[in-house]
Amino acid sequence: MQQPLNSFIFLRWIALSLAIGFIVGNIGAFFLSSLQLVTDFRDSHRSLIWGLPFAGFCIGYCYHRWGGTAVGGNNLLLEEYRDPQAIIPWKMAPLILFSTLVTHLFGGSAGREGTAVQIGGSIADQFTKVFHLAIADRRICLIAGIAAGFSAVFGTPAAAAIFALEVLWVGKNWYKALIPSFLSAYMAIYSCNLWDVAHTHYHIPELIPSFSASSMAYSLLAGIAFGLTACLFARSQSFFSSLFTRWISYPPFRPLVGGLILATIILYFGIYKYIGLGIPTIVASFSVAMESYDFLLMLLFTTFTLAAGFKGGEVTPLFFVGATLGNILFGWIPLPMGLLAAMGFVAVFAGATHTPLACTIMGVELFGLPSVLYIAVACFTAYICSGNLGIYSSQKIGTPKRQLYEFLGITKKAV
Repeated sequence: MQQPLNSFIFLRWIALSLAIGFIVGNIGAFFLSSLQLVTDFRDSHRSLIWGLPFAGFCIGYCYHRWGGTAVGGNNLLLEEYRDPQAIIPWKMAPLILFSTLVTHLFGGSAGREGTAVQIGGSIADQFTKVFHLAIADRRICLIAGIAAGFSAVFGTPAAAAIFALEVLWVGKNWYKALIPSFLSAYMAIYSCNLWDVAHTHYHIPELIPSFSASSMAYSLLAGIAFGLTACLFARSQSFFSSLFTRWISYPPFRPLVGGLILATIILYFGIYKYIGLGIPTIVASFSVAMESYDFLLMLLFTTFTLAAGFKGGEVTPLFFVGATLGNILFGWIPLPMGLLAAMGFVAVFAGATHTPLACTIMGVELFGLPSVLYIAVACFTAYICSGNLGIYSSQKIGTPKRQLYEFLGITKKAV
């Protein structure tokens, strides 16, 4: 009797994973299409940026009035995985979808991964309620939902599957959740592609040099810069968040004030390069010299925007920060510009989210196998150098990082 029971459980997980992937993938297609529409409309009507304070108040009020636990965002998913308390409310999905589109329509500097992950996690957790899943099974559902959301938005299913496992620090559940994570990620990208939604394609224009001892040294050096920048991103976001919380007690007023400051700076100085996703600049950074301050300004604009209470995510801005930083390192590190931009693209993300393995796989999916050694060294070095603070405050850092710090003689206080 044991074998039929095991077969039934296996088939049930296949069905659940594919269902989660299909639903989240279709919502992801709608989200990407809508995001492109609001971005195009904003770019042709830049006076909309004056509406950023009003948009911020609307977002803040919606979350304050109706958000409930959904205010926790990505951190709620991490907390519910680690210490399950209650089903993630379904309203998290429409709230984050609406708020992200409004943020981008009026010129906020934000990403889209937070939206995708929260949609995936909240949709997947509804299956827990419907099928009365046990805690261990609920955790696997959350992993599948996160993987599906990430895959639909970025078009990198293998990286999405590993990201969902790595960001949650799944430990002994890794292998149990591996197949559902991959199935939901690949179903999500398949169902998203049915709508002919285009994902941005990046490529390294130069020939990638063969890996050598000197190449490894240069990659380590670049990885240190990427890791320190990831640390700066996380600390800036934490600093601005504490600033808004300390000085403005009524939550809806935080994005209102933040939006007013941002709109004034953007329109007075005519700085439009750092609003929205910044994808044109990311694409250009692989072949065109960037300004030396591009990565820093995007870092400040994004951390301030999100800390104020606008919605979206950090990952695409992290791509911007990493790619433009890699671009300017071309003047100091003798590696091809496109390769350095690609290394920064994924390595800053790896340091800020503590997911070096997923980011290495993402690098391979986006830039091809010849770049893998450079990208792996940069990602794992950035992970080591980024410290324990990341963009997800509720994330649990795995023991390997703590043991490594102890081996290197670095105290917890120092990082």
